[in-house]
Amino acid sequence: MRLDRLRAWARDLKRDAVALQLAAVDARTPLHAKLVAGATAAYALSPIDLIPDFVPVLGLLDDLIIVPLGLWLAIRLIPPPLMAEFRAEAGRRTGSKSLAGLMLVIGVWIAIAAIAGALIARRLHWPLPGGGQK
Repeated sequence: MRLDRLRAWARDLKRDAVALQLAAVDARTPLHAKLVAGATAAYALSPIDLIPDFVPVLGLLDDLIIVPLGLWLAIRLIPPPLMAEFRAEAGRRTGSKSLAGLMLVIGVWIAIAAIAGALIARRLHWPLPGGGQK
């Protein structure tokens, strides 16, 4: 019985992520809700994780905390009649991985790498491109 409930919960999370993707592009959704819904849907539907699952503890915590928390917040920001409509439409669609989510996660990793590179260069007193060292 518990396994069935867990599967149903996972199915609902996936449906809600697709519903948030729909909400993010719908003109009737308030701007603040669009931003939260778009970021949450992109992350939830991304084919890669911000923190890979092989990283002990943190790799699974992002899926167990970030996604449900983002879904909860976005759902609270979207007017209930609209959310019901988006959920109904999401239930009719077959879910697929999100290209926008992939691009978001890749962008975050590139930004992290650039910041880390700049910090290392500054620490080692290497000149930054364009003469940006002070």
